Amino acid sequence: MKMIKYSFGLLLGTLVFLSSCRDFVEPNIPYSEFDSAAYLRTIAKTSTSFDFFDLATSKFALTLEAVDIEDGATVETVEIQVQHRRLIAGVGLDYSPEKPVLIKTLQLSDFAPNDKSRFLRTSFEISATEAISAVGLTAADIQGGDVFEFSLILNDKFGRSFNRENVSNNIAGAPFYSSPFQYFVSVVCPSDLAGTYTYTTTNGSSYGTSDSLQENVCPGPLSGEVTFKAVSGKSGSYSITDATFGVWKCALDPNGLSASIVLNDACGKLSFSGKDAYDATYTFTFISNDGNNLKFTWENEFGEKGDVSLKSNDGKPWPSNLN
Repeated sequence: MKMIKYSFGLLLGTLVFLSSCRDFVEPNIPYSEFDSAAYLRTIAKTSTSFDFFDLATSKFALTLEAVDIEDGATVETVEIQVQHRRLIAGVGLDYSPEKPVLIKTLQLSDFAPNDKSRFLRTSFEISATEAISAVGLTAADIQGGDVFEFSLILNDKFGRSFNRENVSNNIAGAPFYSSPFQYFVSVVCPSDLAGTYTYTTTNGSSYGTSDSLQENVCPGPLSGEVTFKAVSGKSGSYSITDATFGVWKCALDPNGLSASIVLNDACGKLSFSGKDAYDATYTFTFISNDGNNLKFTWENEFGEKGDVSLKSNDGKPWPSNLN
């Protein structure tokens, strides 16, 4: 009995050792229409967004791995299609053109061996300029928040095609396979307004210590510091340590009152969102931006307001696109 157990254990250990000598990944993953197939594992997302302020050098770039029964050799071509979409408020998604168009085709010769796995890999990039032209638009037509949908179609030497329509959810979404056959490239507007600023506020008005609005309770000039902190998970949004820029400190409380107002930078267009301690919303009215000083007026729904000039403490210039 001991000899049988020993032999079985030796056999099992040998099988494990032999199987570990090869980077084996079972390619016979069922699609909706195929029992044995191929897929494109996403190895690296080198660039998956377009910079609205620098479309000329923006690009979509991936590294893909072809996984099939022949270690990638069944691939014949990979067609890459693109379509532009925009969300229009009150209307929904608007596509240009109505159907995806071909922008690039990869051949088997574009795939090559690598030192990380046994499967063939390829890297490619498509510039924002190419994508914009392919969908029949110009750079002037593009807006922040637009999305370019890139779809991949893998055609193999057996005449089969694998794409986003017939790929299973496991292959598309599971981290191990990571083969969605579709990638969404957003047009983003990088924002870097976090920091501490010195403000000068004039024409400030508030309710003061009474229940009636007192015009010019704090005519100013008022001066102090305010800090913008990036809101986690919300690109271009910043919390403000004092959204009244000194007016409340002057008219209500020397220590000031917390106003939970957020400054939003949407591709250079500035606005306020959120509500203060009294459940009031705020509006932002741009005046000017000379690089050193950003001037604007804030006002809440109670009529409290102030004219503000804001300058960075570290000398960082204001982006020229702010308005």
